[in-house]
Amino acid sequence: MDGPDELRLRELSARALGILVRRHGGFDSCEDAVQEALVVAARDWPRDGWPANPLGWLITVASRRLVEIWRNEAARRGREERYALTSLGDPAPVPQADDTLTLLTLCCHPALTRPAQVALTLRAVGGLTTAEIARALLIPEATAGQRISRAKARIKAAGARFEEPREDERTERLASVLEVLYLIFNEGSTTSSGPALHRVELCAEAIRLTRQLYASLPHEGEVAGLLALMLLTDARRPARTDAERRLIPLAEQDRSRWNRAAIDEGVALLTPVLATAPPGPFQLQAAISAVHDEAASVAETDWPQILGLYDIHLLLAPGPMVTLNRIVAVAMVHGAEVALAELAEAARAPALDGHYRVHAVRAHLLDQVGDSKRAHEEYLGAARRTKSLPEQRYLQARADAARARSDASSGE
Repeated sequence: MDGPDELRLRELSARALGILVRRHGGFDSCEDAVQEALVVAARDWPRDGWPANPLGWLITVASRRLVEIWRNEAARRGREERYALTSLGDPAPVPQADDTLTLLTLCCHPALTRPAQVALTLRAVGGLTTAEIARALLIPEATAGQRISRAKARIKAAGARFEEPREDERTERLASVLEVLYLIFNEGSTTSSGPALHRVELCAEAIRLTRQLYASLPHEGEVAGLLALMLLTDARRPARTDAERRLIPLAEQDRSRWNRAAIDEGVALLTPVLATAPPGPFQLQAAISAVHDEAASVAETDWPQILGLYDIHLLLAPGPMVTLNRIVAVAMVHGAEVALAELAEAARAPALDGHYRVHAVRAHLLDQVGDSKRAHEEYLGAARRTKSLPEQRYLQARADAARARSDASSGE
């Protein structure tokens, strides 16, 4: 199938799964049945054309597969007899309700680890195959399959039900859903290891799923903030690498290559919630991205506003990367010497100890104060610690340039 058809099929798969689980229960067997229906659809529809009622078709084929599963389970004989006698010749009526939000909360059940939540979300809600998930997460296919199987088993063992969480659980569960979607996007936007800087398919899938979540919860400020953050960040992707796939830092990017439509959409999503919704970390990160995206150049960026937003972020949701990013803003507002002093203090935190980004930021600041020799050492330390090949090449090039400046200044 081509791209648009594939995306539409993935959207339909999530709806079909939600309907089947709501009707019959048994998330694991329903998910298996939908995956098998998707395999048949991917094989037959490009040849025969899309059916008049594609969602009903998926539900019908998956329901037949469920009957086969139940036939093979002696403990479910009574259930089998009820459903085996049901006529499945015509597509079943399709409810208008979209169960995507309920599916997302089920896949992000607290009984699961974050890696399991990510894999199961990509499978059940994203409609990706096990092989696609393995490629996206850079893990062996067998590992991806085991992760998904264990996640489904844990959901079953936890007695999780296909229903919206109770009011007292909703905030916590929604926070988990947003975090998982952000993790998927972040891994696609700046890949943690491997030869590519980013993986477009992961970013696209995270944005698509977040759009669906936003459609269900348009008044949730953090949902709108996350979608805006994804759009505003992904808008810069065309300018982040050159023709040789070399990394280009923000300060050197050709801003005419940024996706203005995505920037406009992100700003339009963010503006009303900043005025009406309680502030949250995704809204604040999106606001910082918007300040970057709306500036004509680094020199024209409103760095005091960015620093102020990071100060609020640290109060609401402190974290090591927030601290590190704020130090970059401190350098732009108060100078590299002040930022180096703050970095020396922040780097003592266990979460930042030895992190490659600490070395990269320190190298950048040392370069700014003219200490090219130490900058060279820090760039090399950062390059050794990252598993991303584009980042390694970029940091090595910076190290070489710093070494050349150091040699020139010492007369070598």
